[in-house]
Amino acid sequence: MRFPAEASAGRFARLFLTIIAAAGLAACGGNGSAELASAGQPSQGGGPEADYPVVLGEPYEIDGVTYTPVDTLNHDEAGIAVADGAGGMDISAAHRTLPLPSYVEVTSLETGRTILVRVTRRGPMTGTGLIALSQGALGQLELAPGTPVRVRRVNPIEQERALLRAGQQAPARIDTPMSLVEVLKRRLPGQGAANLAQPEIGPLAETADPQPPEQADSSTATPAGNEPLPTQASQEVAAPTLSPPVEGNFVVQAGAFANPANAERVAEAIGGSISRQGNLHLVRTGPFKTRAEAEASLAKVMAAGYREARIFTSG
Repeated sequence: MRFPAEASAGRFARLFLTIIAAAGLAACGGNGSAELASAGQPSQGGGPEADYPVVLGEPYEIDGVTYTPVDTLNHDEAGIAVADGAGGMDISAAHRTLPLPSYVEVTSLETGRTILVRVTRRGPMTGTGLIALSQGALGQLELAPGTPVRVRRVNPIEQERALLRAGQQAPARIDTPMSLVEVLKRRLPGQGAANLAQPEIGPLAETADPQPPEQADSSTATPAGNEPLPTQASQEVAAPTLSPPVEGNFVVQAGAFANPANAERVAEAIGGSISRQGNLHLVRTGPFKTRAEAEASLAKVMAAGYREARIFTSG
């Protein structure tokens, strides 16, 4: 039986769309990552429009656990990285709840090496791994599957986004100090992931002083990987070097600012206070009676992204 050309073309188009939809639902690789099949799936083009719309999707279940995708800006976790056969040499990853696409800094909690990764898939679809990394991401991070990592959502600049969309590497981040790596490793649970955005209950173990106070410089206290805080570059000056710490008078200084708005923003982020010293606004936590208490606070401030924080005395 012959059909009019228009009817035949219409049936072919419907059949083609059905095949494409089925392939999207079945797309899996490696440890079971899956591209999100949705009418709102982001464009796969090479321009900025490829990051929009951001897709979440409905809650779903893996091994009896329900996962609800959510658009959380301060997403910060520690857990185990696994290998993902999908993505190939692209610097990409699968995650169970982050928006698709989104961008994260992945830090090896063995070496401190940190890279930028684009999250484009759901997964891992089995086990308790936190994130499934493509072969390209594992290679750039020099990471073996099964290694603990930190996964922190960031908002990179468009040039870096474009590199990842094109399947290329973005420049590696500054390595995370090993003093902070050791603190983060202590947060790792027996299985699953630890939410680093939540303050740890109980005191942290003592950590090594990352740098002698006399070497500390001023910081604009920009969380690593995020857009810089608004600054008045011509007004920002170095924080004065304070006296070496003595027992009973320790503070943790996150930064020194000429612009009070910047200081207020940082103080709110770390639960600190602001004090004036000349034209500068010093953002600090404390004071603490012991160095151990100050080092515990320093670890939390650095974990929040303010990596130039230092311990001083509140003279």
